Amino acid sequence: MSASTSKLDAESHLLLDEPLLRLPHEMLRKTFKTAQKHYEREQSWLMQSIKETTRKAADGVSAQDSLNSLDSIIIRMQGYKRKVENLHEEEKTLHGHSRKRIAHLQNLYEIPNLEDPAYDRWSRIRLDRLLVDFLLRSGYGESARLLASEKDIEELVDVDVFVQCAKIEQSLRRGNTAECLSWCAENKASLRKQKSTLEFELRQQQFIELVREGRKKEAIAHSKRFLASYADVHANDIYKVSGLLAILPTTQCARYKSLYSADRWQYLATSFINTHHNLYGLPQRPVIHIALSAGLSSLKTPSCHSSMTLSSGNTSSSTTSLCPICSTELNDLARNVPYAHHDRSSVEPDPVVLPNGRIYGRERIALLASKLSLPAGTIRDPTTGEEFDAEKVKKVYIM
Repeated sequence: MSASTSKLDAESHLLLDEPLLRLPHEMLRKTFKTAQKHYEREQSWLMQSIKETTRKAADGVSAQDSLNSLDSIIIRMQGYKRKVENLHEEEKTLHGHSRKRIAHLQNLYEIPNLEDPAYDRWSRIRLDRLLVDFLLRSGYGESARLLASEKDIEELVDVDVFVQCAKIEQSLRRGNTAECLSWCAENKASLRKQKSTLEFELRQQQFIELVREGRKKEAIAHSKRFLASYADVHANDIYKVSGLLAILPTTQCARYKSLYSADRWQYLATSFINTHHNLYGLPQRPVIHIALSAGLSSLKTPSCHSSMTLSSGNTSSSTTSLCPICSTELNDLARNVPYAHHDRSSVEPDPVVLPNGRIYGRERIALLASKLSLPAGTIRDPTTGEEFDAEKVKKVYIM
């Protein structure tokens, strides 16, 4: 391998690794916002309580009552201290994850070329990370945790985040909105910035379930309490779902049948996953799928899925058994991925164009004709297997 081809381009290797640093950053931001919210609330309460206690003491309240007020203040502040300490520990853990991940990425920049053994070790760690990510997204949280522990990459993966996501997803698929609404409340400000409709859709589903159960008065109260505030943005949706008050769940009217459909729970689960991943800057697809698609696309050529490429022993095909895309394991997998974009074309020496429009080097088609013992004056397309009269071949000139 030449020096130019073995040179390591770290920047291109890290195109898919943005979530590796983005997620801890988003979690730290969330932790900081939570701590800030606790501080502002407790500070306001503390100042008001001290003023109230001072006023009562000045008004001649008994010493015991003043001590009781101070004790209640101390107890609440101790509870606040425990909350802040827990948040501080969580913050320290996230900072540790960030340092470990930055060091992991920095190691790539210190590898001189692709032939260095350190590159193999780094690539193995990356593959383990991608496998853990795939397992987590597929719902195998415990297997992902065991793999991360065995490979000692717990700080490079986000098992707990995905496990929590899967837990909420499953609760939605079971028809329960409580956990997802709690998550929405925790991330209310961020969801508002994203203009997410998830919370509205959950409240809407609660309304539908109340109507389904025949609890129409409760459904109306629910609508006034939770849906009315969305009237400016979702007026049409509110009007539509309100129509269920006069429609039975057994209706065949498509407009309302879809609202009563159990498939809405699957839609809500999918909507939650998309919202969750957007909030934390995570790709919607497993990263290993993206990496594999890019790799397959870069290696794929038209001959890989030619009708003449029946087996590695097909002598009428120019396909080599060394081609990864032509292998049994990857051929079907690569069938629908696009071909790679090439800025420069690669043309064989002395190019000629066949009657079917395909271009090859003259020496290549002559060698194939000789190898296959074709009749004199006959050539064969190495890719499609079509045979033509050699006189119909035309010289190609490149300007």
